[in-house]
Amino acid sequence: MTKFDYDLFVIGGGSGGVRAGRLAAGLGKRVAIAEEYRFGGTCVIRGCVPKKLFVYASQFPEHFEDAAGYGWTVPEARFDWRVLVGNKDREITRLEGLYRKGLENAGAEIIEARATLVDRHTLDVGGRRVTAEKILIAVGGRPNPHAALPGHEHCIFSNEAFDLAELPSAIVIEGGGYIAVEFANIFHGLGVDTTLVYRGKEILSRFDADLRRELHATMEAKGIKILCHDVLTSVEKDADGMLTAHLKSGKALRAGQIMLAIGRIPNTDGLGLEAAGVATGKTGEIIVDDYSRTNVDNIWALGDVTNRVQLTPVAIHEAMCFIATEYRGKPTKVDHDTIATAVFSQPEIGTVGLSEDEAAQRFDKLEIYRASFRPMRHTLSGRQEKMLMKLVVDGESRRVLGAHVMGPDAGEMAQLLGISVKAGLTKDDFDRTMAVHPSAAEELVTMYAPSYRVEKGERVG
Repeated sequence: MTKFDYDLFVIGGGSGGVRAGRLAAGLGKRVAIAEEYRFGGTCVIRGCVPKKLFVYASQFPEHFEDAAGYGWTVPEARFDWRVLVGNKDREITRLEGLYRKGLENAGAEIIEARATLVDRHTLDVGGRRVTAEKILIAVGGRPNPHAALPGHEHCIFSNEAFDLAELPSAIVIEGGGYIAVEFANIFHGLGVDTTLVYRGKEILSRFDADLRRELHATMEAKGIKILCHDVLTSVEKDADGMLTAHLKSGKALRAGQIMLAIGRIPNTDGLGLEAAGVATGKTGEIIVDDYSRTNVDNIWALGDVTNRVQLTPVAIHEAMCFIATEYRGKPTKVDHDTIATAVFSQPEIGTVGLSEDEAAQRFDKLEIYRASFRPMRHTLSGRQEKMLMKLVVDGESRRVLGAHVMGPDAGEMAQLLGISVKAGLTKDDFDRTMAVHPSAAEELVTMYAPSYRVEKGERVG
């Protein structure tokens, strides 16, 4: 009889923690999983899922406009924010139920309470002590509160944006990453006067430069104001309830809401890591090895709390590697190389592999294949938005190092391109592939001649 209450105790009911807990329980292990808020984590409850639903909602005004070119007469449309929020809440509740059901069916014990570490094998769970042979920490992250900003208490974050009592007439969003860009497009699409403020020289700093510039231009053409090289210095609440954002440039912007989207930080405060001897980094992230093991040999951590790659599928992958390593006898390192991802901006971005600038730092010779065109769906609508496709190819091996798409369904394309790039396919493999016609994606296999070449970091033609 084991001396521990559980074989595995999981702290955190997000996608990574739930996957690990469910699979371990399914293998016959005595598993408990503690979650103090709701099961599903950031992605399901206040992240990817509600965000994508809001993206869909915000696209309808353009769909209504485009319909005229295809012969449809659409009556004057009305939007009800409260209906959208209510329907979103029902879908999230349904999904949370599926997470719970999966755990229950596998035999895991669900504990709705906060769990903190007392020592390497002991936890305080809602005021009672339990022990576990192995502990997995998967508590995710939270928005950076920007506590140094005077007036930050008047601002909202992505969490609150999904449940506002009403839509503001105007919003200021600080940030230039996924969350800031996506919400700028969402609020604009729902009729909100939207301004994006970003300290850098261009939005989406880790993406290919062509995509960044083209998306910036397209967003501004839609009516979204983007202020780069600027930051908020203070926020004031006015007598009428409106907010004023003061910027380093001297500008003052009035809005009903000000949203801070300047990054996320690991959710490790008050977790008891010091008591258990678990090492953390500068931002509070839990330091782990290639197998997600901490410096304490019976404690693991995965997902956003480790601040490696903050994406839901990555946390799930890390959970699968943990199960393979610890319970299936197949030591499996986490693979963070060549991760496909999407930004659900409007138009959306899908990308996998190296950007041109990244590739130029690692490879002496590159071939760049680039196409910009108006997609077929816009030809009758009259919409002037362009689609951009780009392949970054090693000039010597011909291996496709990166694939980047901006336009309708770019995220869907990125998932499939991810297979090709991950597999190490060459440009010749792309060229041998028959096109699906008529489709926008066919451009990916019909760009036969390079648009230009790059040698030792310099464009040569």
